[in-house]
Amino acid sequence: MASPKPSDKVQQKQIVEPTVPAEPLTEECPINGAMYGKTAKASWDKRRPLAVVIENHEEARPQSGLSTAQVVYEGVSEGGVTRFLAMYLCEGAKNVGPVRSARVHFINLLREWGNNPLYAHVGGANCDETTGSGCANGAPADALGLIEKLGWRMYNDLDQFRIGMPVYRRDLERLPDVAWEHTTYASTDSLWKYAGTVSKGQTSALTNVDEEGVPWNKDWKPWNFTADEVSAKRGTISPIAYNFYDVNESEYGVRWEYDAINNVYKRINGGQPHIDLNTNKQITAKNVFVIEAVESSANDDYPGGHVVYDLMGSGKLLAFQNGNVIKGTWEKEELDSKMKYLDESGKEISIVRGTVWISLIPDGNEVTYGVTAVKKLNTVSGVPSVTVKPKSTTKTVTN
Repeated sequence: MASPKPSDKVQQKQIVEPTVPAEPLTEECPINGAMYGKTAKASWDKRRPLAVVIENHEEARPQSGLSTAQVVYEGVSEGGVTRFLAMYLCEGAKNVGPVRSARVHFINLLREWGNNPLYAHVGGANCDETTGSGCANGAPADALGLIEKLGWRMYNDLDQFRIGMPVYRRDLERLPDVAWEHTTYASTDSLWKYAGTVSKGQTSALTNVDEEGVPWNKDWKPWNFTADEVSAKRGTISPIAYNFYDVNESEYGVRWEYDAINNVYKRINGGQPHIDLNTNKQITAKNVFVIEAVESSANDDYPGGHVVYDLMGSGKLLAFQNGNVIKGTWEKEELDSKMKYLDESGKEISIVRGTVWISLIPDGNEVTYGVTAVKKLNTVSGVPSVTVKPKSTTKTVTN
């Protein structure tokens, strides 16, 4: 099914002004090292990291808000359909979405972002003890249960089912071209504002500090940051291509094209330039990390098949920066500890100041880049053709 193309009216409506003013860039963003002005810093000093689940179903495209996220995680939700966990602190998005449901692996990735990061989503995978739905095999994919266990519910968890309007809203102009579940949106400002007040059962206000005055980043350490490599030392490795499942490569295969002049990677999603509807421009990143993790089926009797990932221990990593590739490993001692990205010598990889994009793929999936990627891409026009170890034959679903 082809992705719906928004009308010119909708595109014009969604193009928004930057969320930060033009000022001397003297202030370092704590979560990705990008440089901002003093006005932006004055804003982020009053709030805590916010993560929003944004879907990648074909009917959800083009999404809104991914281009201004400081960090983006990407992984499968179920049935080979990928989703994004977009992280915001230093810059927001006036329109973000479509927002979709929670998944356990995104929660476990979010747990490393300090004390009680904000988590915006629409419901989630769950174990319904009344009906038994999703409860098989010990319910390893029970995202709502994990939120409850972590003490996030009614606190830093911003579930649309609890909060409702006007913090969340429906974009009815997308109808009837897309299904109803692909129409939920919010703004980062509305989410931060809600979290900073006590309302609708919210137990405490969460700004940059909690109700006891503890800052979100107490005992939290940022990555090491570095500036762009000078032009003469930038590499030429391009493109980068990978897929998540072998059964839906044309819809969810990923490709990045390196722009050496601007030192950014331009994203291609499902064979098409990945556009942010807020800006009508292609999404880019300064850092593209591809991590492998052991994937397994939740076996929870859910139609489409929830999957879970082992995110403790270590696994293979490819880090693309400055037109070069670094082969290494990721390490995570505990689910609450910061994931480390290490080169082959065991040294932690510094982050090039700017957007960090982290794709989570099943272990054994192949990532091709440079000449090898070009040869594979030439076999299938317009889509990243990547040989992957079979992982699933499950049909795509829209939940």
